[in-house]
Amino acid sequence: MKGQIIKISSDLHYINYENKVYPCKCRGVFRKEHIVPVVGDYVLFQKDKLLIEKVLPRKNFFDRPKVSNVDQAFLITSLKYPNFSLNLLDKFLVLMEINHVIPIICITKEDLVSEEELKDIRLVLKYYEELGYTVVSNMDISAIKKLIDNKTSVFTGQTGAGKSTLLNKINPDWNLNTGEISMALGRGKHTTRVVELFSFLGGKVMDTPGFSSLELKNYSTEQIKKAFVEFSKYPCPFLDCSHTNESECCVKSHVHSHDILESRYFNYLKFIGVDSNEKS
Repeated sequence: MKGQIIKISSDLHYINYENKVYPCKCRGVFRKEHIVPVVGDYVLFQKDKLLIEKVLPRKNFFDRPKVSNVDQAFLITSLKYPNFSLNLLDKFLVLMEINHVIPIICITKEDLVSEEELKDIRLVLKYYEELGYTVVSNMDISAIKKLIDNKTSVFTGQTGAGKSTLLNKINPDWNLNTGEISMALGRGKHTTRVVELFSFLGGKVMDTPGFSSLELKNYSTEQIKKAFVEFSKYPCPFLDCSHTNESECCVKSHVHSHDILESRYFNYLKFIGVDSNEKS
């Protein structure tokens, strides 16, 4: 049988198959072969023996939290308290691009910024929309519900950015006091957090504490470069151009002409460990 792991507790892996849940253990060989199933994995299992036989290939995998096969991520982006951070937004976008997850930028706390600030932020966000990213407001609940349908989603962002507020707007009956979706399901606050996948508005949502690791050091310069999607629009004379010191770099030229958002380019340099002060 083919099912999907929706929760792991101790050595039990709860597998959803045809809307029924089966608590399964793994074959002994998994430990020997260092196979570690995670929430989101599709697996082959024996229903009668409650035994996982095989973990099927993953679309993607994240280590913190340990989840797989994510379709999209709502990047909860506060405009105030905490302040709007393009560096953090770009880091999230790079992480999602590399792992083939569709990022959705969801802005919160619009009412806390001045009209002038909001105008400037909207200009910046228009640039991201022109790159192909979806930008929504946490006040546009109908749009968010449509995006969730038929997808496996995670909600993540800065602490205090408003994840629980957004979820309360999606369903006021939950009455969340924290960002934990699990409270909405009547399970109360976890002492030890358990990642769980559950059906939600026609799709699936990962109940996680968010992405606690945003380090990009495990990714190559080439991977990070490709994650800045606009760079590919301006092919350089050299295929291996790093967009740093090369004199004929088209990307740097388009940064200077403001076709590429300057903050994006400087964030790219930071992410690959290059001092932007040394660049022209």
